[in-house]
Amino acid sequence: MWPDLIQKARDGGLDAIETYVFWNAHEPRRREYDFEDRLDLVRFIKTVQDAGLYAVLRIGPYVCAEWNYGGFPVWLHQMPGMVIRTDNEMFKNEMQNFTTLIVNMMKQEQLFASQGGPIILAQIENEYGNVQDYYGEAGKKYIQWCATMAESLDIGIPWIMCQQPDAPVPMINTCNGWYCDNFTPTNPNTPKMWTENWTGWFKAWGENDPHRRAEDVAFAVARFFQTGGVFQNYYMYHGGTNFGRTAGGPYISTTYDYDAPLDEYGHLNQPKWGHLKELHAVLKSMERVLTHGDNVTTDMGNGVSTTVYTEEGSCAAFLSNVNTTTDATVTFRGNQYSVPAWSVTILPECSEEAYNTAKVSTQTSVKVKQPNMAEDQPEQLKWEWRPERVTEVLRGWGGRDSLTASRLMDQITVTGDASDYLWYMTTVQIEKSDPIFNKEVTLRVNSSGHVLHAFLNGKFVGSHYGPAYGKVNFVLEAPIHITQETNHLTLLSATVGLANYNAAFDMFLTGIAGGPVQLVSDGKVVKDLSKSQWTYKVGLDGEDQQLHSDVSEHKWQSENLPVNKMMIWYRTTFKAPLGLEPVVVSLQTMGKGEAWVNGRSIGRFWSNFSSALEGCGECDYRGGYNPGKCAIECGQPTQTWYHVPRSFLKSDGNIVTLFEEFGGNPTGVNFQTVTVGTACGSVPEGGLLELSCSGGRSISKIEFASFGNVTGSCGSYEKGGCESKEAMALVQGSCLGKTSCSIQVSEGNLGASNCGADVSNKLVVHAVC
Repeated sequence: MWPDLIQKARDGGLDAIETYVFWNAHEPRRREYDFEDRLDLVRFIKTVQDAGLYAVLRIGPYVCAEWNYGGFPVWLHQMPGMVIRTDNEMFKNEMQNFTTLIVNMMKQEQLFASQGGPIILAQIENEYGNVQDYYGEAGKKYIQWCATMAESLDIGIPWIMCQQPDAPVPMINTCNGWYCDNFTPTNPNTPKMWTENWTGWFKAWGENDPHRRAEDVAFAVARFFQTGGVFQNYYMYHGGTNFGRTAGGPYISTTYDYDAPLDEYGHLNQPKWGHLKELHAVLKSMERVLTHGDNVTTDMGNGVSTTVYTEEGSCAAFLSNVNTTTDATVTFRGNQYSVPAWSVTILPECSEEAYNTAKVSTQTSVKVKQPNMAEDQPEQLKWEWRPERVTEVLRGWGGRDSLTASRLMDQITVTGDASDYLWYMTTVQIEKSDPIFNKEVTLRVNSSGHVLHAFLNGKFVGSHYGPAYGKVNFVLEAPIHITQETNHLTLLSATVGLANYNAAFDMFLTGIAGGPVQLVSDGKVVKDLSKSQWTYKVGLDGEDQQLHSDVSEHKWQSENLPVNKMMIWYRTTFKAPLGLEPVVVSLQTMGKGEAWVNGRSIGRFWSNFSSALEGCGECDYRGGYNPGKCAIECGQPTQTWYHVPRSFLKSDGNIVTLFEEFGGNPTGVNFQTVTVGTACGSVPEGGLLELSCSGGRSISKIEFASFGNVTGSCGSYEKGGCESKEAMALVQGSCLGKTSCSIQVSEGNLGASNCGADVSNKLVVHAVC
């Protein structure tokens, strides 16, 4: 997808592509490196270069990014004496080794701008200023060391540090956030740069779907350049998918769409993509005067201001209104301009309005799912299955792949994050004379997160998990019946992404670390098992058997398919959907687990984890954004559809494997494609209406078309009291049967609306692809 995504970014007016470098992906085991396939960093940078764009290399190597463990390899956590992101010699040695490796790779390929390559900026560390106080003097020493180490690598281009107010010279401190117009670099000799303009927000299991409107993103960009900004980057411009177990958090979802201008599947997210493209074109037309000119800002009162840039006879102006409710009429150089609340009007020549951030004329695209039209593909797939054998785990006690300790251990210390799953196993001895023998007691387990399943003597007794993102600790309480003297207690702990942000997040506990694990009767603790002899086994039996591999030859059962049962592996084959549109799989009928296609993980699923019913409603873009504002999909499963890149697929004989942890029904699983189903446009007189479908599909129907005083929004337009009688026929003639069309909006082109001089005409079209 790289060339297509990068070209769409260039088409949208971008000049550079930023990318993180994920240490845990490239060095999954100490001194063992992986730069193959999707991890080919050099090839990615060269693809950016081939598209005629610059690159910004954010080495970090801490990335945050809602990525598992913030991008750090977990083997760091397992090294005795290691403390990350501070003045710790072991950490600094490892960080310098990886940073130097990346720099040398880029140098060898002549990819830095100082060598004629596309990389114009590099980053060391990331948002450390947000957590630095926790580390005290050691933090100050560490950030100074980072700067000195980076400079010693001699790359010939500037180094940046995001959110680092005390960035040592010559490091450049940059801003991250939804708005950076009020940001001022600590060093007055460095440019005002914005490395992360958050185009939306990430999605977490159990949370509503964040949405940030195009008007607000454009407002933030325009304000930044009005106030002296010179470099602005979108985070994310394309968010994509957290394949495998890369999602962090804990509880970050597999989708990382981020409401970005390019959606998870690579489609244009309209109107955001197009509205920003228009803004980029206007700003580029003013580039010389904005970067070389002098500027004067005048406060007009009530949240209204004007900023004028001048240089050698050239002039450009911004008229901004930061009031959240009241529109403004601004008199500027003898002319009047209407500036809506929370918007910026841009005048490239200080005279004629070329753009206003609140006036969106780009089409709105509505995506739809299309059934798999592959020949002979049945509506319902035929599934095979295998149980996850808990008894196999019991038989493995004391084996060479297990560990024994007289304490409860931290999960990731044991697993090294080789699996989401860790078995905690101990023996509970109860004499027949004990008062709780042959009686029901309560098993109580204090967990540091994230999910826990309990078994006694091989039989399931209860499950629990943290209730929400940011609240993953919990207490499992389950009734158990002690009926024998020797009892095997087995606890399966599952992580759902490791912490990626906060001070000392490497010290956060996972699993049942610390416990306690207790037996309770009549409200009293009758037995504390926390310091018993515990045996640990990493991963599932099915993982050991490589059941998710596309070449697995293990025997699967085809009869008596179990549904809504715990700990089941499922497998089937399917044909790739026809066409070129992105492929998705619906896992709505499943519970929680992980999915693989042809042996490649498409991520964790947790389809039965729904968001709250509250928090959604009418969205007003005006006023400061936050993740709870403009949320959608309230009360719905966090994620139903999962992206399957076509590069993962074969034309026939594709294998999908599911591990179901909670209980689900695979017969509802189906593969479809995502495409633009509806394209709507609303453009005032004098503008240009442009509509297009995707994937080579054409416009099949004009559902609505009117030129006049139309009201409503896409999908619910209503004609006003006046309109052109010719508009519908003219739109049909221009657009039907075409993949795209454009119409100049004027009475001369569309016919008289007869609305009167006091009405602002607009052309509104609802087209079906």
